[in-house]
Amino acid sequence: AASSNTEILGISDPTTLASVLADGVKKTVSDSRVDVTYEPGFVPAAPPAMPNIPPEHLAAMIKDTVKVEILDGDIGYLKIQHIIGEEMAQKVGPLLLEYIWDKVLPTSGMILDFRNAVSGETSGIPYIVSYYTDPEPLIHIDSVYERMSDLTIELWSMPTLLGKRYGTSKPLIILTSKDTLGVAEDVAYCLKHLKRATIVGEKTAGGTMKMAKIKVGDTDFYVSVPVAKSINPITGKSWEITGVAPDVEVAAEDALDAAIAIIKLRT
Repeated sequence: AASSNTEILGISDPTTLASVLADGVKKTVSDSRVDVTYEPGFVPAAPPAMPNIPPEHLAAMIKDTVKVEILDGDIGYLKIQHIIGEEMAQKVGPLLLEYIWDKVLPTSGMILDFRNAVSGETSGIPYIVSYYTDPEPLIHIDSVYERMSDLTIELWSMPTLLGKRYGTSKPLIILTSKDTLGVAEDVAYCLKHLKRATIVGEKTAGGTMKMAKIKVGDTDFYVSVPVAKSINPITGKSWEITGVAPDVEVAAEDALDAAIAIIKLRT
């Protein structure tokens, strides 16, 4: 389409050209996640290695991204900005139990605040979901298709966990906003359709499990595209692009008050 549009190809400023192309591509493929950028000097970021620092320091870093409180009415509150992966969870798990999980475990209801959760690791999804489900039978949580390897990875609940499970009988509310992105969307979608959590807040961003930035030939133009896809085994659909719709729709800033009211009513 672009090659037949001489007006577009006549744009001399590369940044403007990238912006026009990005807008056209998004409308053509109906996918707002796809982007075209002009980035001279771009250097791909190497995947971060597990820091070789003491677990106590790692736990302190994680505590900066997780806020824990016990609210009035015996309600546990966890505000999570980043969902850690399996490797990190295994390394700092005992400390997280002591600092965070053991505080909220005895509560009569729990709120997971994902309103500002914008990053995470796919391998962390089974950990979070399993703490709110039974050990048996195992549950097929999600399937993730990765285009680069042409493989589909099935995510299942875990039969054993570090520490005790929160269980399936106590109320669980997940707070969302239009900024909730990626792995946090997946966790919310899975727990919603397992009928384990009530989603309160706004429809989420409709992001993706994984993005890749691909260089266009020998130029400084790049195309960012999704390279993995979540397929929920219950719905056969994905939260990507469309987002996760809340069960109770309220403005993000009012979601916490609404969640507290719902838990108090249920308990």
